[in-house]
Amino acid sequence: MTRFTRLIESVRSLAEPAPPATRGQEVARLGLGTFMSFAGVSHLTFARKDFQAQVPDWFPMDKDVVVLASGVVEVAFGAAMLTLPQRRAAVGVALAAFYAAIFPGNISQYAERHDAFGLDTDTKRLVRLFGQPALIAAALSAAGLPRRGSRR
Repeated sequence: MTRFTRLIESVRSLAEPAPPATRGQEVARLGLGTFMSFAGVSHLTFARKDFQAQVPDWFPMDKDVVVLASGVVEVAFGAAMLTLPQRRAAVGVALAAFYAAIFPGNISQYAERHDAFGLDTDTKRLVRLFGQPALIAAALSAAGLPRRGSRR
């Protein structure tokens, strides 16, 4: 089986209900669901200014619109993680992709030296960058990936 064929089969499997979750996958799913719900609500309310600091200066949209839209998306991801355990594979992969898509904002906050969320030094902003790969890994874990017994 070629790598491309395995990739297509992996994508198809995301449309099917996920196999039973391990305890760790369930903890990751519930933790991320709660985290994303809170983060989304904070985008829409009390932390809007802080989140605007993560929108790159070069991004061609109004920063507040970006923060509000991403907040709605985050609430939706949180709700999906919490209420659709049978679709955790698809939701987890989509959430991992979302984390990868917003990573340039975190890099921008570091590169452009924008203070927010107590990240008021280059060192603090740099250390924060290492949290994004951890979130991606947690989303993939919640999705049940990699699957046990899968070929590499």
